[in-house]
Amino acid sequence: MYLGLDLGTSSLKALLIDDNQRILGSASAPLTVERPHHGWSEQDPDSWIHATRAALSELGKAYAAELARVRGIGLSGHMHGATTIDRDGKVIRPCILWNDTRSYHEAAELDADPIFRRLTGNIVFPGFTAPKLKWMAANEPEAFASVARVLLPKDYLRLWLSGEAISEMSDSAGTSWLDTGKRAWDDSLLAATGLDRSHMPALVEGTERAGALRADVAADLGLPAGIPIAGGAGDNAASACGMGTVGDNHAFASLGTSGVLFAANNRYLPNPGSAVHAFCHALPGTWHQMGVILSATDSLNWLAGVTSMKPSALTSELGDTLLAPGSVMFLPYLSGERTPHNDAAIRGSFTGLEHASDRTSLTRSVLEGVCFAFRDSLAALAQAGTSLARVTAIGGGSKSDYWLEALSTVLDLPVDIPEGGDFGAAFGAARLGLIAAENADPLSVCTQPATERTIHPNRDLSAAFDEAYQTYRALYPAIKGAMS
Repeated sequence: MYLGLDLGTSSLKALLIDDNQRILGSASAPLTVERPHHGWSEQDPDSWIHATRAALSELGKAYAAELARVRGIGLSGHMHGATTIDRDGKVIRPCILWNDTRSYHEAAELDADPIFRRLTGNIVFPGFTAPKLKWMAANEPEAFASVARVLLPKDYLRLWLSGEAISEMSDSAGTSWLDTGKRAWDDSLLAATGLDRSHMPALVEGTERAGALRADVAADLGLPAGIPIAGGAGDNAASACGMGTVGDNHAFASLGTSGVLFAANNRYLPNPGSAVHAFCHALPGTWHQMGVILSATDSLNWLAGVTSMKPSALTSELGDTLLAPGSVMFLPYLSGERTPHNDAAIRGSFTGLEHASDRTSLTRSVLEGVCFAFRDSLAALAQAGTSLARVTAIGGGSKSDYWLEALSTVLDLPVDIPEGGDFGAAFGAARLGLIAAENADPLSVCTQPATERTIHPNRDLSAAFDEAYQTYRALYPAIKGAMS
């Protein structure tokens, strides 16, 4: 038996698989995000521990005997979060999350130093970890002075599980402290934020052993003491392991809280000017590129809250037949945007509203706006040297065939839907736990699921969506100018 723990922004998920990679069961526990000021997004790291205990307690109600036979654990988690620890191992302040934009000035200052893009292969985005520590130094100097270690969220869970401060390449590539080509911390990047290697965890590959489960925690969770914990992966790389997106130019489109267009690469292909992320993959000797949309299903969730409807009810109102874009256009920049704009200050908007605009008009425009943002990422990937022939859809938004047909039409690519099953980050983490525990071949474990069906572009509507996309592209500079 092997266990995957995926620390998401809104929940912690525990998933149990057997040695044939058959999913036996899963459980989750909710998490909340605090937004004490405009642009801020924080979580209490202790809530991650409570959620882990709750999820495993729930899983243990049906699978106690199986949990007692677990041989390896894999970890996945939301990336970039600054979890600061003092010399006594205590959390200094709430974790500053990936979608927190307070450090956009600090990010711009770091990004102005050419060494960052040259060594990391990426723009220094406000959501990355390094500018958050620079912000702490300027705004919370006493807290910054007490920092002994900076950990990414899933690696704080590892610290609790094993007592060891260890990270891995895929997650660490999103800090702006990693030389992504060399897969190692860089002293000059750390020094730019007042840190050195003593503040960093040790580094391993995602498939390697990275600590063992402490006896007291094992007894608490109903797991065997001493079992290995894999290096694991950041959430998107873990999802790629779950989907088998590990071969060159294999790709998926994740319609989750954020949106990700993810392409695996067998070589390092940085192109920071495109605002595409070039990160290490969880498997040794591999990398990946991502176009990142900060508010994908989060945009639909926002509309659902405003209209007091469930997201699924909103998409159901659209019916089964894809319609041409209407007069209403939506920019999904509720928390700013990464690819291709690298703009933490921009905010979303509706344009083209008229008396006839109803709830379904707004829903359609939200879905279409997210699809157009994916097309921006597709263009950025092409600029960075990656051309895609098809994508596999994952994430909560992939349950809407309407949304997927719109996405396929906008991207002009076939969209594959995998056979029923859970192939997300928790499954990928469990696979990494299996690999680390058994020293298994990563490529033989991280295989692709069978395709249940494929959604193809609606050629009758291609021209209409192309025309609407050009309107969408013109809106960003207009809105940015109005907000300046």
